[in-house]
Amino acid sequence: MDVTTVADDLVVVHDGTGVRRYDDLMPDADHVLDGVEVRTLERPGGDLLCRFATVNDVHFGETEAGRIDDLTEGPIRRSEPGADPYPEVMNRAAAAEIASIEPAAVIVKGDLSVDGRPEEWAAFEACYRDPFGQRLHVVRGNHDAYRHQGEYAGDHWIELAGVVIALLDTTIPGATTGEIETEQLEWLEARTASEAADGGRPVVVMGHHQQWIGDPDGSRSDDYFGLHPDSSDALDELAARRPSVVAYAAGHTHRHRVRPMRRAGIPSIEVGCTKDFPGTWAEYRVYESGIMQVVHRMSSPDALAWSESCRNLYADFGVDYESYALGTLADRCFTLTT
Repeated sequence: MDVTTVADDLVVVHDGTGVRRYDDLMPDADHVLDGVEVRTLERPGGDLLCRFATVNDVHFGETEAGRIDDLTEGPIRRSEPGADPYPEVMNRAAAAEIASIEPAAVIVKGDLSVDGRPEEWAAFEACYRDPFGQRLHVVRGNHDAYRHQGEYAGDHWIELAGVVIALLDTTIPGATTGEIETEQLEWLEARTASEAADGGRPVVVMGHHQQWIGDPDGSRSDDYFGLHPDSSDALDELAARRPSVVAYAAGHTHRHRVRPMRRAGIPSIEVGCTKDFPGTWAEYRVYESGIMQVVHRMSSPDALAWSESCRNLYADFGVDYESYALGTLADRCFTLTT
């Protein structure tokens, strides 16, 4: 049984076959719900200014979950013959749930596709652009640029009530790893400085690749799976200079995890994938004095059935994917101080 979601007024529990949702709870209070003890989050002060949502690693066009290169180990999961492709099942569920909160913006943090083929992007657009229109903001991931494609490239400055999202293109075309180029950092520095001078909404930086925070032995690798250590350090240093930057949020790792940046001390966040276990999207509730991250697991019957079948991906490699991907409740649901 997993307590998958906690907000100031909401708790959601999944037991592997179904879902129980408890609404209209008291904030910052202990609750016992069907024998499960859980504490709701404290509600930030002031008015609720807006809500926005994010997804990442949606992987339209993928047909095998758990596949690593050409290896036969797994388990490898596939949609049943005649069934809808699982990326479409999962993303339809995500889009429907996101629409229910009437978001001011929907941010997609890369890996829209498995190989950047036009038909994969068309499926993505049909699922997300059609319902959200101009509220949709997209940046590419490594899967979208393996063949040096240019679609969805570039950075975005997204202004909402009470918050700004700086969405960075962290891809290196043709590569799995990521970086933030000097010109992008200069752009981000200038925009955050201008925002601070105009009154200072908090800035949440987002991109596809997760940040390198540092290894215990002090080693640095040019082949780090996420953002190159140099880019990661430069982002940390910028955040330390610009206190309006309150977090960096990424995808890529298919896991939920939060770590503090070494210098700035602010959260470096990873949000799990939409396309398999646990099958999630993230809601952000923007208040006058804080931003609450609330991760939701898609709960339609077909989405739950697929995501449950993926709990044990990579078991043949000795990976506890269930624990890795789900993370802790504190990795999924928390409040950023602004």
